[in-house]
Formats: sequence, structure tokens, C-alpha cells
Amino acid sequence: MNGKLYVVATPIGNLEDITFRAVRILQEVDVIAAEDTRHTKILLDKYDIHKPLTSYHKFNLKGKTDYLIELLQQGKNLALVSDSGTPGISDPGYQVIRDSVERGIPVEVIPGASASLAALAVSGLPTDSFVFEGFLPRKPGKKRKRLELLKALPQTIIIYESPFRVIKTLEEIRQVMGERRVAVCRELTKKFEETVRGLVSEVIPKIKAKGEFVIVVAPAEGL
Repeated sequence: MNGKLYVVATPIGNLEDITFRAVRILQEVDVIAAEDTRHTKILLDKYDIHKPLTSYHKFNLKGKTDYLIELLQQGKNLALVSDSGTPGISDPGYQVIRDSVERGIPVEVIPGASASLAALAVSGLPTDSFVFEGFLPRKPGKKRKRLELLKALPQTIIIYESPFRVIKTLEEIRQVMGERRVAVCRELTKKFEETVRGLVSEVIPKIKAKGEFVIVVAPAEGL
């Protein structure tokens, strides 16, 4: 009989942002597949969880996906976690989820923290309809083309960005989309959490390019 794959959301910064159910599942499974085992061990140590860890990230996907499927087919219960938030959202975890579904292996989600939804909730921008874009393409031509496609959408747009590119991305949003209202969230749930809101031209000079960022952009009709 197949085991079960649990897709377990973990904190996006503050280690207290984990559900009772997630802690219980992590205590009960046979193996935990983690994006970075060193990072996940900090969380497990806090909650006195002692289970075998195996790495699962973009550099070992091909062989490791097959290995995890094999464990599940042997009847092992497996928890999939990412470095932060919900596995499969802007990370490669979806591949083992997809392969499990294709093979009839049960998959169950343990919901929890999500940087995208946290940023949307605190943005002050419309929340009734939104598009999660994740990370934009890095190549300038592809990035601009993607922004052109997003420009006309009537939904709020959520974008992930690194500290190395956040200023440049905001400048490109202004160039392509014009003076949109934005909310730029930095280090959500962490000690130096900050959200800067306003027109994109007003926000750019206020950004401290350190930490992890979520950019929330007002819809085309919500200027």
C-alpha cells in the first residue's frame, strides 16, 4: 500500500507561525523532504522533532523525485517542506506532487503561512481578484514582455523579488505600467518587517534593498 505525501506549509520568517497540525504531521511522518535541510533543522529543533531529513531542491530534482516516489510506494509517509511558506509555490516541490498524483499516491496539504497572501492582505490594495506572478524573468527582454502582458490585467498583481533586483524591477514597473499604486513588503513576519505603500515613484526612494521582498501592484482599473 502506498504511503501519503503531506505538503506542509512552514513559517516564512517567524518560527511561531506554524500550525499545531503541521507540527503533529512532522512528528508522525517517516521522512521529511526539505529544500535546505540545515534551514529546516532549525525549525525542527525548536519543536523537538527528530525525523530523518533528505534534501529536495532544484539541483537534484531528477534523481530525488524518483527516490521520494519510491519511498511513498514502499508505504512510507513523507512530508514535503520548503525553506519558507507552502511547498510548490515558486519552488520545485510541485514535481513530486505531480508525480504522486499521476501514480495514485494520496497527497494532502497542511496549509499555513504564505508570503504572497500575507503581502496582499497588508497591502491596502484590492483583494477580491489577484494574479500571483512569482518571480519575473531575469532576462531584460523577457521581463519587459511579461510586464507588458501584466499591464492590462484588471487584477492586483503579486511579484516576488530579491534585494539585488527590487529597485530595478520597481523602475521597470513604472516605465511599463505607469504610476501605479504599489505596496512593497520586506522581511514579512521577521524583526525588521516593513511595508512601503504609495505611487511607485514615491516608494522607490524609500526602499532598503535588504531582505526578501513581495511587490503588490494595483490593478489597471484601480489607480
